[in-house]
Amino acid sequence: KKKIMNKIIGGYYPYNYEIDTLNILKILEKNNYSISLPKINKNNKMSFYEWSFKDPLSINTYGIPEPISKKKVSPEILLIPLVAYDKELNRLGYGGGFYDRYISSIPFDKKIIKIGLAFSFQKVDKIPIKKYDKKLDYIMTEKNLIQ
Repeated sequence: KKKIMNKIIGGYYPYNYEIDTLNILKILEKNNYSISLPKINKNNKMSFYEWSFKDPLSINTYGIPEPISKKKVSPEILLIPLVAYDKELNRLGYGGGFYDRYISSIPFDKKIIKIGLAFSFQKVDKIPIKKYDKKLDYIMTEKNLIQ
């Protein structure tokens, strides 16, 4: 197992019945990880910005809280919400393609760990994948870790 101390974690603010990441992020921050949250830019691209639990948030046009911070960061570990997943580590999101576009924008030489967070009941037999869809490295549910 690799040590992941001092890494930047790209979390998300739970919305729409997604897995609540706030407790996870709180524990990570207490253990000196850098936390960041996504912000949707004007061109519908997503970027991650530094955030801490002591920092304020603003509500974006989708009704999702996002950081006010201007400090853009590049997370090494991404916690990704999903609607459904399969045993092949494919995910179905909300259809906006924000995470797929973000992951596609990462340079090939930069390794990023993509962890989907889901409830076990969100598992389906097969996710229909398109050419732009990005596989996850892990899916963590309340019951197990799929890799």
